[in-house]
Amino acid sequence: MVRVETPISLIAKRWTPSTKVVKRAALSAVLMSVFIIVTGGAVRLTGSGLGCDTWPKCTDDSLFATPEQGLHGAIEFGNRMLTYVLSAAVGWAIIAISAVKPRRRKLARMAWLQFWIVLGNAVLGGITVWAGLNPWTVAGHFLLANALLAVAVITWVRVGEGDGPPRPRTPLPVRRLAWAIVATTVVLIVLGTSVTGSGKHAGDSSDVPRMPWDWSAAAHVHAISAWVVCALAIAMWLALRVVDAPADARARARDLLIVLLAQGAIGYVQYFSDVPEILVGVHMFGSAILWIAVIRLLLSMRERGDDAPAPLPGPSAEQPESTPATAV
Repeated sequence: MVRVETPISLIAKRWTPSTKVVKRAALSAVLMSVFIIVTGGAVRLTGSGLGCDTWPKCTDDSLFATPEQGLHGAIEFGNRMLTYVLSAAVGWAIIAISAVKPRRRKLARMAWLQFWIVLGNAVLGGITVWAGLNPWTVAGHFLLANALLAVAVITWVRVGEGDGPPRPRTPLPVRRLAWAIVATTVVLIVLGTSVTGSGKHAGDSSDVPRMPWDWSAAAHVHAISAWVVCALAIAMWLALRVVDAPADARARARDLLIVLLAQGAIGYVQYFSDVPEILVGVHMFGSAILWIAVIRLLLSMRERGDDAPAPLPGPSAEQPESTPATAV
């Protein structure tokens, strides 16, 4: 059977990147994932969500934004172009990881998963434009961007680990608490989209549909879920000290608490100051940082070594008795 060479396999034959290069490539995908979340929010907050009339073109007659569409068209089209920058960052991560030797198939699958999520979210973004910024598709677009961020962070962390089975670093109750924080954070993010979908800043100056409930009530439910996450994070911070967990795991719990406190403060200020655009944008950036902190905390609960087991001590691993200790 003849193996078909791809551009990536040809690069892998001729280049072996260092771990530092691969980690930087994976980190670039993380940073661009955060950036695309923030810029996507900027499109909505500036009322530019329908700056381009259709998709994949910007107008029926032009692939690019036209002068008639003004600033809103330029903002929306610019955000579309950033998808290509994100794709380039993910592509760079795929190439670097695929060139690692020996091959790390599981890690390569994680990198390729990022590509498929980017592709899927681009299509969903187009559907969102076709649907006139329907709040449900807008919410799905945001949630899929967070799924991309989660996969990118996991890939980035996994670059610095082996490919062996995960080994726990903390007791089972603590690991279950970490999963509870992940689950409640997912609920928190989903509830955040309910506030966005029912509140102000619909994304365009036209009559954009809203989710069928009061945004203030949705904000209160969102705040309650944030307090639940905060309570679990405090419990984790204390538990890791009780069980004398590794220093890096304790640091991840501390980082999460700091991000939660900052994010909560921003949330309350924006609520009581009539939801100004700039604070909503900062809050969206904070949600991405919070999600990263939660995933890093979860991953710190275990470690991975190499696939190959360590050699067992025995006569075969020792120097023969007849050989002088100073022999070369």
